[in-house]
This record gives sequence, C-alpha cells and structure tokens, in this order.
Amino acid sequence: MKKTLAYKPQSAWQIYAGAQERKKMEALAARYIDFLTRCKTERETVDYVRERLSQAGYSEDFGAKSGNGRVLRPLRGKALFAARRGKEPLGKGLALIAAHADTPRLDLKQRPLVEQPGVAQAKTHYYGGIRKYQWLARPLALHGVIIRENGQSLSVSIGEKPGEPVFCIADLLPHLARKQSAQTLSEAFEAEKLNIILAHSPKVEKKAKNEGKDAPGEAVKEQLLDLLHKKYGINEEDLITAELQAVPAGPARFVGFDKALVGGYGQDDRICVFTALEALLTAKDGPRNRAVIFWDKEEIGSDGATGAASRFFQYCVEDLARAWAPGTPASHVLLRSRALSADVQAALDPDFQEVHEKQNAAQLGYGPCFSKFTGSRGKYGASEADAEFFGELRGLYNAKGIPWQSAELGKVDLGGGGTVALFLAAYGMQVIDLGPAVLSMHSPFELASCADLYATLQAYRAFLEA
Repeated sequence: MKKTLAYKPQSAWQIYAGAQERKKMEALAARYIDFLTRCKTERETVDYVRERLSQAGYSEDFGAKSGNGRVLRPLRGKALFAARRGKEPLGKGLALIAAHADTPRLDLKQRPLVEQPGVAQAKTHYYGGIRKYQWLARPLALHGVIIRENGQSLSVSIGEKPGEPVFCIADLLPHLARKQSAQTLSEAFEAEKLNIILAHSPKVEKKAKNEGKDAPGEAVKEQLLDLLHKKYGINEEDLITAELQAVPAGPARFVGFDKALVGGYGQDDRICVFTALEALLTAKDGPRNRAVIFWDKEEIGSDGATGAASRFFQYCVEDLARAWAPGTPASHVLLRSRALSADVQAALDPDFQEVHEKQNAAQLGYGPCFSKFTGSRGKYGASEADAEFFGELRGLYNAKGIPWQSAELGKVDLGGGGTVALFLAAYGMQVIDLGPAVLSMHSPFELASCADLYATLQAYRAFLEA
C-alpha cells in the first residue's frame, strides 16, 4: 500500500481486484453460504466444526493420540476448543482466535403448546437482542433436540427441505392496527405474543349418527399431539425437557445483481467461526502454537457452562500444558497468549447514517474491523486493547497488504455492546476485537460483503502464521 501522511481506509475490492483473487473470493463465499444454510444453531455449528477438524486429523485425545499436534475438545455440543502445535515451546503462549456460535432467535418455552381460536401455537421466549417485529409474518423453521424420558435424543430440523412445512407468527393487519401504530416499538410488539402457529386442523371424534359433530375444547392441540406422537414418537412432556429454536427458514443467498453480498441468518457471529476455522485448517506450519475456541451464550452475557465466563477454556489449556509441555504452568501459557476476539462490527447503515459517527464507523467492503475497545457510553464493560498489540497487528497487515479498518459501535451515547474479549483479558493476555462489518445485525437476514469475508480469512490466517 502506498503511504501518505493522511490515513484513508483501503477498499478490499480494490486490493483483491485480480481475476485469481476474485475466483477465490467467489468460491469462499459459496462455501460460506452452504455453511450458513446448514448451521442455524450452536449445536449444528459445533457439529460442523467438529466434523471438519476430525477430517483434518484433529483428535479428541490430548494424550498419547495427539502425536500429530492437532487436538480438539467439544463441550456438550455447544462449545469447542481446538489447537495445533507449533515449533515454539507452549510456554510462549498461544495465538488464539475466539468467536461465538450462538445467535439471536426464538426459543420455545418449557410448556409451549397452547390452543387459541383456530390454531395451535408454541409460546416462545426470545434469546438475545432482537427487534421483535422482524420475526412476524415470515417463514420459520424449528431446530433443536428433544430428549425422551428414556434418555434417547431426537435431533429436529423441520422447515428447511423442499416440501416440508414451515411455521410463522401472524402479524396484525393494518386495518386494525391504528392503535398499535401510535405505540412505541416495545409497547406495540409484546414478547408474550410471539406465538408460533404450528397447526390448524382439529381432531374430530367419531360419534353416533344422531350426536353433534362439535370438536372437543382443544381439538387442534389434540390433533397436533397425535401427529407429533405418530411421526416422532414424542408426547407433550417430552417438550418440557427439549431445546427447540425457531429460526428463519430457507437458505442463505447471494444478494445484489453483482452477487457481492451474502445474505443470511446468523452471520453474527458465524462469519467469524467460519473464517477462523478456515484459517486454522489452511495456515502454514510455523513457530506459533495456534488455537481457536468457539463459545455459546455470548448473545446473553456469556454465562453458563458453555459460555466464555466458564472455565472451559482454562481447563483445555491446562490439559494442553500437561500433554505438550509438562512442568509448564497453564498460567504462563495464558498470560503470554495473544488473542483475536473474532466478532462482527456494525456496518455504516446507508439509510440510518445519523446513528453512526461516520469517521469511526465500519464500512462494508473495507476489510475486517478493529474495535480497540467494546462496552458502552463511557467505555463501561469494556475490554480495551493496548496500543502495542494494536500497532503490531497493524504493521503485520500493512506488510501483507491485507485491508483493515477501525470503528466503534455507533455514536458514543447511542451505541455500545460487548464481546468475549474481556473474558480473555481476565487472564492478562493481549486481546483485541477483529471481525467484518455486518449490515442489519441481529436481524433474521443479515448482510456481509464477500470481499470482507475473504479479507477476514486472510487476516486471521496471517495472525496464526505470524
């Protein structure tokens, strides 16, 4: 890149303008679309990652079978750690990329089934930060797992294949929405009314010729339970212990005449999971010990056994130290590690530019975005990277011709958000947020640039190889 006294971000489209680069970019985007289409829950994402790593020779045994220096460890199907051994002693730390596999959605309640006039519905409890109106009047699919009383597990994915039914939440017609239109968004769209329509036909009991034909009081729900039992062998009590999520139905797609954007559900933060995995699998052998970790629960604070606030990562590093560097304290490995908190940034919205401070906003197509700090308003809840680490990465990417930018999430008193960075910073390691910009973040159909996808892979791979 040509240096000038003034700074100006470089377009990834201009940097990767060559025919060969564009071919690679398009191929990567096509694989990414397949990944997004297949992986709509944290369980499906972890299963995908686990399969790819196993095919590449990664073993779940940190001991004798890890002679090739490639190990992985999943946790309850919702989080996963993987490491690849380098030539340097483990005591010098890891080059770590951390992302999260969960995404905003609608979870079915423990007792979800209810009959209301004309339909059987599933009651929901939304997960993460959503704008409720975006989930109405659109096709939904059900994904998850049902555990029967005998302990058998039944994986569920209904609404994705051709010919399968989909589900939806009905919206209020405009003819009757005058009062609703005058309300605030939080008043107009109540969480308790995010009820998913599952069925409509009632159960009709066979009766004597002279008896009435009226259906029983909860005939639609009864018919639905009969159908679920016949098709899946489950009863209503099985739903109490199930984990079922309503997610947007249908595949991810290229967007625009030029196919320069990818549109799909769950790109926050599966775009970072995908690129981090690709970087680990394709990075050249080198001195650094490399690792990735994909957590759950980031969208609701990272708590729980599979979230970043748990000790899962620490336990993995402790086992890694025992296997690869006996006598080396895990605390030394953690303290000397360097990490990228791989999470997306809000792209400058072309129709709502006023909520951004444009000079410090991320733009689609300008490469992955550094967020030196997270948090909100006066940097509360922030993890702030030190200038030395930020400067070193800047030098690395400039030297390799990888486009990058820096940004904050909205204007100072309007925006803000958190990532997993602070949980890694708690170990004393150097960490900074780096990920692509996303438009319509947390919506059922997010947008990301194919150029940013490609540049993010280059950035993550360069970090692991450096």
